[in-house]
Amino acid sequence: MTNAINWFEIPVNDFDRAKKFYETLYGGEIFEMPFPGGRYGMLPCDMQNGVGGGIVKGEGFEPSDKGTVVYLNGGDDLSTPLAKVEAAGGKVLMPKTSIGENGFMAHFLDTEGNHVALHSMK
Repeated sequence: MTNAINWFEIPVNDFDRAKKFYETLYGGEIFEMPFPGGRYGMLPCDMQNGVGGGIVKGEGFEPSDKGTVVYLNGGDDLSTPLAKVEAAGGKVLMPKTSIGENGFMAHFLDTEGNHVALHSMK
């Protein structure tokens, strides 16, 4: 097994608002994909060499600030996307915090109320 995570999905209520939030965070386009009974947007990822995920609106997908926390790639320095969280309508819960030799982390609430995190080595 290469990775403990294979794929992740972040539930959303307002797809367009969430799409704009994550596009602002990543500075790139979230591509919509066919999804029966709802809407699906893929976050930027290298499908050949990494773990990917997306935002999803549909029956049975409910945003939550409880439960599993997904750590998104914060790039070279998570300060860059983290600085965009509040301007994009989210809320920083934990500022950039050192985790020693494992880099840095930060937690935030997205526009849908999901508790999500960022990780980077710088």
